[in-house]
Amino acid sequence: MTVAIIGAGLGGLVLARVLHVHGIAATVYESDLSAAHRVQGGMLDIHVEDGQVALAAAGLTDAFRAIIHEGGEASRALAPDGSVLLEVPDTGTGGRPEVLRGELRRILLGSLPAGSVQWGSKLAEAVPLGGGRHRLRFADGATVETSLLVGADGAWSKVRPLLSDAQPEYVGTTFIETWLRDADARHPATAEAVGSGALFALAPGKGIFAHGVLHAYIALSRPLAWIEAIDFADPAGAARAIAAEFEGWAPALTALITESDGAPVPRMLHTLPDDHRWHRAPGVTLVGDAAHLMPPAGDGANLAMVDGAELGQAIAAHPGDVEAALAAYERVMFARSAATAVEAHRMLGLCLGPDSPASLIDFFLGAQAAAEIS
Repeated sequence: MTVAIIGAGLGGLVLARVLHVHGIAATVYESDLSAAHRVQGGMLDIHVEDGQVALAAAGLTDAFRAIIHEGGEASRALAPDGSVLLEVPDTGTGGRPEVLRGELRRILLGSLPAGSVQWGSKLAEAVPLGGGRHRLRFADGATVETSLLVGADGAWSKVRPLLSDAQPEYVGTTFIETWLRDADARHPATAEAVGSGALFALAPGKGIFAHGVLHAYIALSRPLAWIEAIDFADPAGAARAIAAEFEGWAPALTALITESDGAPVPRMLHTLPDDHRWHRAPGVTLVGDAAHLMPPAGDGANLAMVDGAELGQAIAAHPGDVEAALAAYERVMFARSAATAVEAHRMLGLCLGPDSPASLIDFFLGAQAAAEIS
């Protein structure tokens, strides 16, 4: 059996690693030219019920614990004027320790045999050959045939059309990604405002999400045409346009927009249907955002990793019967992702809906009370 995984994100790498643990070789094809080609985003909270389970299946629990950002589970809600509305400390018992995405990807890449990831391999098309086999053609003209194809290639997956006609749809909100580096020295007021954990400074239709490493997402619920009218090729002009939407907010907060190191990067939020699923097609399946794209609510990376781990385990548990493995994996994945997608949309509404920030604070207080009772 030959296994081709399209995409070297967390889901694809966990799948490759779990297959390797079980003695099954796989090749990961990634369009990026190298592991350092792109900044890998900010902090991720890795959940005990899924992301950590996946890393345990990959034999990487100790490596994961070595990169945990201490204090990262703290949460803070601020009013636009910078006053504190809610403070939730990191007690070390929340079950969702924070790590840098790039560091997590680094340990996954380091756990694979040399040559497992083929960099600079951008998939152009995948053609079914019958019997579950597919021919892959890459942008550089190279071709490969495989007996198992896994799309781990994100929101705009080139593999998904083999299984589903579903297309991602804009949800009406865009996150603009920004960074403040060396913030303790260069931006002490902002570093103090954000704290060591997660920051939520919210109002109906807009908000600032940041973390203690001073990686931020500036959220705006605006039509796609409004976002597309901003010239992000002009970083200073784009920052001014975004900052204008936060006029009157505390300077320590708006510095996350106006003082960003590097150009602000728009991330238009798109989703697939909550109950996205497909009929079994021989020799091909999906993991992560390629399978179940939803609003960011702390679940995407965790779902991608547990998808990869469970798919790898299913393949190992059904030697010689790929179709039984894929059917078993998809049955569990469909149910899990549908339930999580509903919750992700609810969380986006709590953060940016008409009752924000009170709705999110009520959620935090309820979760805190439930944790104390348990």
